[in-house]
Amino acid sequence: MPPRAAERVRGPRTRRATRRPDEVVVAVSDVSDLTERTEKTVPAPEVLRPLRYAGVFALLFLFGTETFLVSPLLPTIADSIGSTEAAAASTVTAYVLVYAVFAPFLGLLSDRFGRRRTLLAGGLLFVLSNAAAALSTDLTLLVLSRALAGLAAAAAGPAIWAHIAETAPEAVRGRALGLGMALFSTGQVVGVPLGGLLAGAAGWRAAFWALAIGTLAAIALLTRQVAPAPGSAASGGAVRAILGAWRDPALRRALLVNTVFNAANLGAYTFLGAVLDRRFDLSVQALGLVGVLVGAGSVAGSLLGGRLGDRARTAGRADLPLLALWGLLLAVGIALATAGPGLPLSLLGVLIWFTASGAFVTDQQTLAGTVAPAHRATSSAWLTSTMYAGTGLGAWAVGAFADVTRGALLIGTGLALAAAAGAWLVTRGLRRENP
Repeated sequence: MPPRAAERVRGPRTRRATRRPDEVVVAVSDVSDLTERTEKTVPAPEVLRPLRYAGVFALLFLFGTETFLVSPLLPTIADSIGSTEAAAASTVTAYVLVYAVFAPFLGLLSDRFGRRRTLLAGGLLFVLSNAAAALSTDLTLLVLSRALAGLAAAAAGPAIWAHIAETAPEAVRGRALGLGMALFSTGQVVGVPLGGLLAGAAGWRAAFWALAIGTLAAIALLTRQVAPAPGSAASGGAVRAILGAWRDPALRRALLVNTVFNAANLGAYTFLGAVLDRRFDLSVQALGLVGVLVGAGSVAGSLLGGRLGDRARTAGRADLPLLALWGLLLAVGIALATAGPGLPLSLLGVLIWFTASGAFVTDQQTLAGTVAPAHRATSSAWLTSTMYAGTGLGAWAVGAFADVTRGALLIGTGLALAAAAGAWLVTRGLRRENP
């Protein structure tokens, strides 16, 4: 074959051979680009960033401290303002009663006008109320200042829970709410003794000044962490919006269960000190240590409930599968605390009791923040109101017994079992709605 003919024959083959590596390189590059694009679209794992909520968590701690701050200061306050201890105790009633009555109405403001505005208004009112308490010279002014503090907490509290529920990543929402509840419980356990120490060193007014200053610091944090956002344009009038949680079947069942659960939980707790004193003749100092155990259980339960709830949702469960379990554990804890043989078992019962309590409250807040987004704050407020209503009913029922130990055992365990049955119905209803 002549050379030119051979070159013409080989030429195309050579050109095809030299193109193949280029084609292979291009194909690998395309795959590499596709891989990079795929990796960029894979979402990062959702994690809880507690510092993001430092401002609202600080407010929850201060609200927890405020709730029972007056209790250890009653003798000192009564002497200072020329009143009796029984009369001075009305300051506690004023705070709790105002919170319970006004929380649903103020929760509506948060849902309608946004979290940031309501948080700032409630926080500033909390500062003013504690400053007014520190400056009070008679019982009337002190009661009014405490009522004002209850109004402030009723405005800011539901807004805090709604803010956490709607901004925390779905995978860690329960843990975020559980951490908030744990800090609220820590305020009740740690904050109150700290307030008592401060009052002992600098007078009872110093405790209220400390709350006012701490609230100002929390407001400075949350102004940078809570972004301005419009509220919902809910249809219907104010009354219809306030009662929105009761129209939702899941929330209605949850609120009724909440009432029964806390009739057992806090209703029996009202007499826990008297029960332990009668059974084991405990000193005042020993009963104070029981209070620490109560707080430890609440904190542990809040954190545990949030973590287990998140795991259930990650596995595709949106029906709060452990809600009934907390009711059963509450019954076990109350039974051991009020009738368990020996002090160690009784104290173990207290720990189980309040672990169940903390976990139950966290699950309920998760439910309120998830089921009906349009009225998250209002639903959360109703949880608090029904909690206080249940507490009053439970305390009345236990107190009707001549032997409060027997009353706490029968009313506490009986209502806890009823709450467990109701919680099972709540879970069953959620399972039907989210098959």
